[in-house]
This record gives sequence, C-alpha cells and structure tokens, in this order.
Amino acid sequence: MESDSGTNAGTQGAERYRFGDIVVDAVAYTISRNGQPVAVEPKAFSVLLALLRRAGQLIPRDDLLDAVWGHRHVTPGVLTRAIAQLRTALGDRAEPHYIQTQHAVGYRFIGVLQPDEAVPATAPPNAEELVQEASVSSVHVPAAGENTSDPVPVSEEARSPEPAYAGSERRGAHRFWRWQWTAFAVLMLALVIWAWQHRPTQVRVSEPSIAVLPFTNLSENRDNDYFAEGLAAEMHDALAGVQGLKVAAQVSPATVLKQGGDVKALGVLLGVATVLDASVRREGQRVRINARLSDCATGYILWTRSYDRQLSEVFDTQVEIADEAVRSLIAVLPKQSEAMARRLTPTRNAAAFDAYLRGLQQLLAGGEGSEAKAVGFFDSALKADSGFARAQAGICRSEVAAFRHRHDASAFERARDACTRAGKMDEGLGEVSVALGDLYQAHGESGKAVEAYTRAESDPVSRPSAYMGLAMVHAEQGDHERALALSRAALALRPADARIFAYSGYYSYLAGRSQEAIAAYRKAVELKPDDAIYWNTLAALYVGAGDNAAGMRALERSIAIEPGSEALTNLGELKYQAGDYAAAVDLHTRATTLAPADYLPWGNLGNALLADPATADKAGAAFQQAAKLAQGYIATRPADGTALAAQGWFLANLGRAGEAREMLMRSEQLKGEQAEIALYNAQTFALLGDTEAARARLQAARAAGLPETRVVSNTVLRRAGLVPDRTRADAVQNTVPSTPGKS
Repeated sequence: MESDSGTNAGTQGAERYRFGDIVVDAVAYTISRNGQPVAVEPKAFSVLLALLRRAGQLIPRDDLLDAVWGHRHVTPGVLTRAIAQLRTALGDRAEPHYIQTQHAVGYRFIGVLQPDEAVPATAPPNAEELVQEASVSSVHVPAAGENTSDPVPVSEEARSPEPAYAGSERRGAHRFWRWQWTAFAVLMLALVIWAWQHRPTQVRVSEPSIAVLPFTNLSENRDNDYFAEGLAAEMHDALAGVQGLKVAAQVSPATVLKQGGDVKALGVLLGVATVLDASVRREGQRVRINARLSDCATGYILWTRSYDRQLSEVFDTQVEIADEAVRSLIAVLPKQSEAMARRLTPTRNAAAFDAYLRGLQQLLAGGEGSEAKAVGFFDSALKADSGFARAQAGICRSEVAAFRHRHDASAFERARDACTRAGKMDEGLGEVSVALGDLYQAHGESGKAVEAYTRAESDPVSRPSAYMGLAMVHAEQGDHERALALSRAALALRPADARIFAYSGYYSYLAGRSQEAIAAYRKAVELKPDDAIYWNTLAALYVGAGDNAAGMRALERSIAIEPGSEALTNLGELKYQAGDYAAAVDLHTRATTLAPADYLPWGNLGNALLADPATADKAGAAFQQAAKLAQGYIATRPADGTALAAQGWFLANLGRAGEAREMLMRSEQLKGEQAEIALYNAQTFALLGDTEAARARLQAARAAGLPETRVVSNTVLRRAGLVPDRTRADAVQNTVPSTPGKS
C-alpha cells in the first residue's frame, strides 16, 4: 500500500480499516472493537493511522516521531507510550498480532486487513432526515421551559374543516397516517437527542497531563505517613513547574479511596491522561519506593520502577521518577529538567529534609501548640543544613500563624527575624515570598504584602498560597468580593485543600454571608474531620447565626479531638449565655492556662467573673492581664479594630475612662468584625454611663448580624437597662448540654 493512498483491501470509499474485530475510521477519528468504541489519545490514533497506511512496512522510529510530533524536542518515550496505549486498545497480546516492534529501529503493522462491509442500499434515516420530515410547519416541539399547556400551532391543512380532496377517504386516511408517522419521527428524534445528551461521559484528554496520587506508606511505623505524604507533595510541586504539562490539583487519600483506586475513574474525575502513584517503605537508613505511571484511558501501566536506596539518595530517586514520568509524556528541555531537579533537591542532607517534612506536617495540621512544634522541627532542619531556605521560611510562617491565632505579640518579632534570614538565603524562592507576604500582612503593611504575594504568583507551587494571601489583604480592606474571587482561584488549583475552604468561609463571614461561611467550614471539616480548630470555628459560626445547639455539637467534636484554648473559651461563652457563670469561669480559666499570651481568654474570664456578684471583685485581675496582653498585640497590629474595641472595654473596667474612649473611637474608624466591635463599644459606653451612645452601638451590632441571644444574655447591657431583664432559664433559645470532662 502506498504511503499517500487512502484505499487498500481494508478500506472502501472513506478511509476505513478493518482487521480482526477492530474497525478504524480515519474520517470519524474512531476505533471500535467488537462494536464497542475504544478511546485513545489523538497522538496514539495518528501513530496507528501511520502504521495502517504503510501496513507490512517497517517504519523507523524517527519517521513516526516526525510524522506525528514534528520531532520538536520529543523523546522516544512518547512514542513508546503511544504504542503501549494502542496495544491495550487493540487487545494485542504479548505475542503481537497487529503491531510488531523492531527493537531500537521502529514498528510495523502486521495484521491482516479485511475488505470493509458494503453499506446497505437503503440505509435507515438519520437524525437530519427525521428533522426534515418532521417539519416545524406541521409539528411544534416545545422548547426547554416552554409552557406546553398552550395550544400547539398546527398547519393550515390541519385547520381546514374539509379535506383538501373532498370525497377521498383514502387520501384523508393517508394524511392521518402521515401525521402519525411525523409525530412518531419527532418522538424518535427527541429520544435520539436525549440519549446523546445522557450518553456515558468518555473524556479524551489530548494534552499531556498527570495527577500525582498520595503515596502510600508501607512502613511498619505508621508515624512515617508524613514522609510518604511529603514525597508526594514534593513530586506534585516539581511536576507543576514543567511547561507543557498539565498537573492536576493534589487529591486527598479519601478521594482515591472513593474511586476505589480505579485510574480510569480518577482520570475522568481529574481530567488527566495519566496518574502517578507510589508506595514508600522506610526502614532505618534505607527507603524502597515502588512507582508506576498508569494510562487513564485504558488502565494500562505505562511503566513501573522499583528503587531500593539509601535514605540519603532519596533526592536522586525523586528526580529519576519525575524525569521518567515527564519523558513518557512530553519532551523535557534541559532547563526544565534542571529546574525540576532543583525543586526536588531543596537540600542534600537527608536528616534536614526529614525534619523539614515533619515541620510541614505540624504547620498544616494546626491544633494547640502545632506552631511551636513546627518551629522545633524546622530548627532541627537548619541545624543539619544551615542554608536550608525553605526551613527558614517555615519558621517565619509558623510564627506568623502563632501571632494570628494566639495574639502572641512576641511571636511576631520571632517571625520578623526568621523572614529576614530566609530572604537573605533565597529571596527568589516562592515559599520565602509567601512568608514575607504573611509577615507584612500580619503587620498591616498591605502594600509590601501585595508586592511579596505578587512575586510568589510567578511560582506555580506557591501560587495558591499567594492567592490566599492576597485574599486576606483585600478582606481586611473591606473588598470581600475580591477576597472571595481570589479564594475561588486558589480552590481551582487545590480543590481538596481544607485550609482554602476555611479561609473562604472566613471571608464569607466578613462579608455578612453566614450561611455561605458555614457551608465552607462544613466542607473544611469534611476534608479534615480531625481538625479541632475547624470544628471550633464552625461552632462559632453556628453560634453567631443563632444556632447554639449546632454550635455545641461542633464544639463537643472539637474538644473531643483536642481541648484547645479556642474551643474551651467558646464553650465558656455558651455557658455564659446560659447563665452558668461558674462553668464559664472554669472553662475560661482552663483556656488561659493553654494560651497564656492570648488576651481574649483573659477578657472572657473577666466577663464571666463580673457577671456573678459573688465573683465580681476578682474580675479586675483578669481584665488587667487582658489589657496588658492586648496592648502588646495592638502595638504590633494597630489596625485590628476588634482588638482596639476589646482593649477599650478592658480599660473601662480598670477605671481608665479616657484611654477607653480613645480605643473605642479608633476601633470605629477601622474595618473588621463590625458586630463584635459594636458590641464591645456598647458595653464600654454602658459602663461609662453614656446610655444613648451605648444604645446606638447596640443597634449597630444588631444591624451587623449579632444574634439576639448574645444581646439578651449580656449582663452589662441588662444592668444598664438596654435590654429587658429576665431569668437565666430564658437566656438562650437552645439547651446547652453539660460541660465535657476536663483533660
């Protein structure tokens, strides 16, 4: 058969090839096997056509690469992958019947081409013919959403009271049956359209693409999960930086389990052509990694490798796996290969890398004391490799997180020092830019924060974190829509990241969309069901929406996971609302023990002590400590309106009325949690004797969405006559269960 010919023994008219139970239609671009469609990638289909057009001839490997890929910097691996995919699609066995390999030379089609079946003289009508016969002048097909109860338009012939040919019953019957067949044709057309719209989805991915599945820890020590998870994350991030390769967002182990490990299903779900997975067994100073790359269209394993190495060689092993995967999909230019290797080798010290992965695990896990634990591991990494920039950036981010979550002013100074050192090590590193952005944002330096996050955007690995940082800046400036848009952009890159859902929930809360905020946090706890902080925040959102019962259930879940300071103080607030001040005092006291540098539990303790006449004289000491801590926090973050309003309340209780008013007025000039700011200020004015000013702030708090349960249960407002007095039994709309056991 000539290479430029479109006919042969197996074709007829249009270019179509039949061999065995296979039919290849070059025009329709389809392959069927036993009458069932088989999907292959476009490049693989082109390879098959090239072989069929020169059936029986040996086609050199380079000729195929030229014909299909244009030989633009591609490696033989892409052709090997295409041949493997074709053999699976055609059912070619170990002893090939269709495609023969001439080792290191090329490939030959050796199948027997058969004459194609003749097309029947009278073919059944196609959909277009049915449409033509079912003329819209005679039959009206309702559009989607159209009211079908209205009269259906009919033709002039149908409107005529007399037959067109009087006295001709046969012709009248003919018209009747023609109308019946027309209606039947329309019905069949509708069924064809419905079947097409509801056909099984079969994704054909034309671009080189890959998903990195979570690596499985096969070590006897389950504590080594962090190591396997860390290797997978590093692999994902390295591949994400390869131009021309689409890399799916990281997926959780739960997602893989939900699909039963079916690579075909995962390919459809993630929109990729291949998946890379691996198992990791670590024993002492040795590590064994079994990696494989699978084709999502066929389920066929494209390649599999086993690496049994010293732990110190883990970096080279990762580079080999990544290089093999990429070369199977696309060409790797030298610069890209070098960049990928640099990403996978952040240090040459295995001990430093191990400590770094442990630090990341702690930082991402959250929970009481997680930031301090993360800093400890990052410190260990730096002791093993003093130039490990990513570890230094990890310390910066951990300390910033401690400052944000625990209101620990001293953590900010430590963060500043760590970020300065990280910048000197490698200012161009994406992780360093994100860390600097976090530092500036926490300090209220929005301009510098935007600059740092914008630099981080250029790094595919750091881009989601950069989006979230920019979202935080916009949220604090009151641009909630922009913050939510950036959150959605981050989620598009990491759809299984619970942290992004959590931040999205926070931005929705700031925008006054409590139900959206609750939905986002429900998704966060679905993705990370063992995260105590997410459950605690969800509880706070429920309480803020006036659903104390749901809030209590979420709090109990949080405390069951870990009795952290935030959960304990939130539970104390529920007890306060119920009028159980003794229980509230106990819970807030426990919270101050866990977070002694956070002003909030101390302030809440003062409120609970003040509410009960029997303990009111002890409130001053709690407010004194709260004011001292808040002062240090405000010195570092002077634009936090909620902290300023809280400080005004603390100072008013200490008899420092002038300073209290100053803090109050400053707080009202800033953006932030408006309901909380207004409530604090209503209390402050009430305590200072300015009832009308207090009433105005209370009205503002209600307008900002403050639940009525928090208003009517507030003893300060009740004593000032701003809300009706009532019994403790009426304090809340929902029953509050007993306090969980102490830890």
